[in-house]
Amino acid sequence: MDWDYLRYIRALAIGGTLAKAGELLGVHQTTVLRRLDQMEESLGVQFFERNRDGLQLTPVGEMAFREAQRLATDVENLERKLVGDDAAPVGKVRVAAEDAMLNELLGPILAELVHAYPDIELEVLTDNDVANLSHREADLTLRPENKPQATLEGERIAAVDSAVYGAARYCRRHRNMDIENHPEDCTWILPDESFSHLATGRWYRKHLKNVSSVIRCNSLQSMATLARSGAGLAVLPCYLGEAARELRRLSDPLEGESVDLWLHVNQDTQQMARVRIVMEFLVDRLKALESAIEISASL
Repeated sequence: MDWDYLRYIRALAIGGTLAKAGELLGVHQTTVLRRLDQMEESLGVQFFERNRDGLQLTPVGEMAFREAQRLATDVENLERKLVGDDAAPVGKVRVAAEDAMLNELLGPILAELVHAYPDIELEVLTDNDVANLSHREADLTLRPENKPQATLEGERIAAVDSAVYGAARYCRRHRNMDIENHPEDCTWILPDESFSHLATGRWYRKHLKNVSSVIRCNSLQSMATLARSGAGLAVLPCYLGEAARELRRLSDPLEGESVDLWLHVNQDTQQMARVRIVMEFLVDRLKALESAIEISASL
């Protein structure tokens, strides 16, 4: 078997499409397709099922991909031994997060990271649909969830509290609003069904069931932007609401509505030195922000 086959299988599995695999390998997608056809024909096996959504590994392909990942890790570890254990980490690390977390939490940390490790090629992936952040493309994924799958490796960072926020201009226009007893008198900016992972869903169902004036969004960043503009009130993670000078916190953190923040690591790449170093860096810096993420003080 040609050793180069494993390199192509790994790129196809990580990329999910011929085009993305070509980007990872630095070749045109037609070259990737030609190599895929060649290796499947020469070995008489099918590594991928092809459909409209891209490529899916077959059981044989899964086995080949695991071996390709193992070899990639072994090669990287060998390189570190050859150049010395104190050598700076080199190579690509993919980090995934929601756009709101990237803007308010990760941005300054990643800037510090690339300054400290200039030879690390950082690739940042954002997706407002948290369920999609578990895809194989990311080495490290920052996401909120209270019950991570038992098969996921990672570290808990903090509990993310949420509270009600409104712009000063909205509060001035509605000086007599009573969000605890008469929330239906206010306009509310709410997440759509794609944000079913939010722990605050119970609070919405209990307190806003009679509200008729609503604006729905598919991202926390959009909710925060509209709230800052005075369009209505929003329940936002405290790390997001407290950072906006236009917003006022109008409630204590919602009791029982917090969600844990986890940094998950891809099991296939977690043994790579550069991934371990970036994970340790992010965990250290994120935990230093714990007081900004967890807000327990009353108004």
